[in-house]
Amino acid sequence: MYLSNITIENFRCFGEGPNRFELSLKSGLTALVGENDVGKTAVVDALRFILGTTDQEWYRLDDSDFQGENTSLGIKIVCRFEGLSESDQRSFLEYLTYKKEKPGDPLLLINWTAKDVGDSRRGKQYRRIEVHSGKDGAGPALSPEARELLRATYLRPLRDAEQALSAGRGSRLSQILHNTTNIQKGDAFDPEIDIASINPKTLNVLGIGDLANALIEKQEGVVETRTKIDEHLGSLSLHGKSLNSDIKVSGAIASDKVRLQQLLEKLDLELGGSGKVGLGSNNLLFIACELLLLAEETEGLKLLLIEEPEAHLHTQRQLRMMRFLEKQAEENQIQILVTTHSPNLASAIRLSNLVTIQSGKAFSLAEGKTNLQRSDYRFLERFLDVTKANLFFARGVMIVEGDAENILLPTVAKIMQRDFTEHGVSIVNVGGVGLRRYARIFQREDTSTEGELDIPVACVTDMDVMPNCAPVILHKIEEGAPWPPTGKRRWRAKKDFSDSDLSALRDGKRQKASGQCVKTFVSDEWTLEYDLALGSKDDKGEFHAELAEDVYIAACLAENDDAINSETLKLEDVSAQAKTDFASLKSATVINGGCSIQEVLAAHVYSRYAAKSIKAIAAQYLAEILWIKYEKGHLTSNSLRRSLPRYVVEAIDYVTRAPEETNVANKPPNE
Repeated sequence: MYLSNITIENFRCFGEGPNRFELSLKSGLTALVGENDVGKTAVVDALRFILGTTDQEWYRLDDSDFQGENTSLGIKIVCRFEGLSESDQRSFLEYLTYKKEKPGDPLLLINWTAKDVGDSRRGKQYRRIEVHSGKDGAGPALSPEARELLRATYLRPLRDAEQALSAGRGSRLSQILHNTTNIQKGDAFDPEIDIASINPKTLNVLGIGDLANALIEKQEGVVETRTKIDEHLGSLSLHGKSLNSDIKVSGAIASDKVRLQQLLEKLDLELGGSGKVGLGSNNLLFIACELLLLAEETEGLKLLLIEEPEAHLHTQRQLRMMRFLEKQAEENQIQILVTTHSPNLASAIRLSNLVTIQSGKAFSLAEGKTNLQRSDYRFLERFLDVTKANLFFARGVMIVEGDAENILLPTVAKIMQRDFTEHGVSIVNVGGVGLRRYARIFQREDTSTEGELDIPVACVTDMDVMPNCAPVILHKIEEGAPWPPTGKRRWRAKKDFSDSDLSALRDGKRQKASGQCVKTFVSDEWTLEYDLALGSKDDKGEFHAELAEDVYIAACLAENDDAINSETLKLEDVSAQAKTDFASLKSATVINGGCSIQEVLAAHVYSRYAAKSIKAIAAQYLAEILWIKYEKGHLTSNSLRRSLPRYVVEAIDYVTRAPEETNVANKPPNE
């Protein structure tokens, strides 16, 4: 038996009717991901209310649990259970719901409702809570015995595992041990048999405890003390009513069940070895115990709820633990539901087992729920690592194809007053492959019933069509030589396309990944570095290359990076020489190949990048150059916005949900 669906209405951030929360689940492991305050904990708490938990903790409804301020709107939670075994069907026989199309495959529907009744008891607001079975709660109320079989195991966030596994009344360890089958295995202690002839290895746990009690009672010091007490009692007794003592271990005359429980409550569980271990190791011990108990359950629901399983664990242990949980779920038919904020865990869990919670709705990433194809799942499970998995926790996502964009765009956005960190934007570098595959994670198969995943996703890609002057400047062909046929070269130039074909190519690139809240932004001309050097067009269609010099200097610094780091060359000297060289290059630039002076100059600047693999290092230098100029007041948010290629500005505005006009509230004083 497993939980296949939960519906929640009027509970915390979840509304009612079309705004209710609904989550479909599979057997095995499911992880709920998303940013803070989207409802992940609310889902877990709703399950705790309707099912109860094995630790027997009792939860009181609070006014804040009701959606909005109107507590008269009742909370309703409905759970649907499928895959009932014959034993499950016998246990819940009177509560089952039978489908007309599959009468031999019954369901268990549980309806939990809570509503204010308009009065108070002992000064506290009284709320009527009812738990009924059947569709719309029309079936009989669940008995305490039936509800006991539905209890889930719950591990709270930032749990104190050491305390939970310590000895004490009602300790979790005693509960785990009490439900372990082999605890009862063995013989009981027979007080009529000579203690010396008893083999402790043949006794069950309770028998060992009783033997220990008998040995204590017969211990020489205990017997001597009791004898002396009896001597005093003899002097205090009345004639015919003698008094005598009997020293016994506390609880020794209780029932077998109580004595076993008291014995188990005296036990601690801790990791072996010397010294005190940390919280993380104790949490692994705690989880191992809970899984052991669930694996041995033979009836009822085997559901484990874990909030933030990554708590107190370093990265490698997080990954190891998640693989272990997945294995236990499969081998022992345990259903596990976790909530997490860890990209480490999100990258380790199968993509189809993730559910994104956003705007009070659940968006499963299982096959058939997204636009991802089967080949996409295989690809993403190989390449969706921890550096990319932060996309599951973002308010906006920018997907780029190279290190240069990954390094430079966050700085550019910060200068534009669109700081990615402040706006909750994650930038994901897919390394030139799979951009559309990552984009399809955010596109739903059926928006008519689920709606769209309201997270702006910008895919930034290059146009990859060079100006006609570039092949000569990049030494791909000799000046004046005929161009090779397109089938014999990997590069393309504007000369290869008509204006309409070029426009169609750009539109095709945009449309391949775009859809719903995903938009593709294609470079205006060629590549990021070329477009930065070329600048932006004004209303007359002319380019203004305010950043060309900075892009050129960054390339020169990157070329000399090793010498600068080893202090063979000084950064200031390299920058000064690059500035001089750029001025000479600019003055010598002439119209070439039908290209404008600005296009020829930008192509020469880009040639420094194309000759060597320096794009990432140059992007780092360029980011530093721009930020220093901004801090010194030589560059402003608005002036940078005017200088940047249009597609860069539009992409940043989109993922930060920025309006068309720049927010100038936080501009530097000189701007």
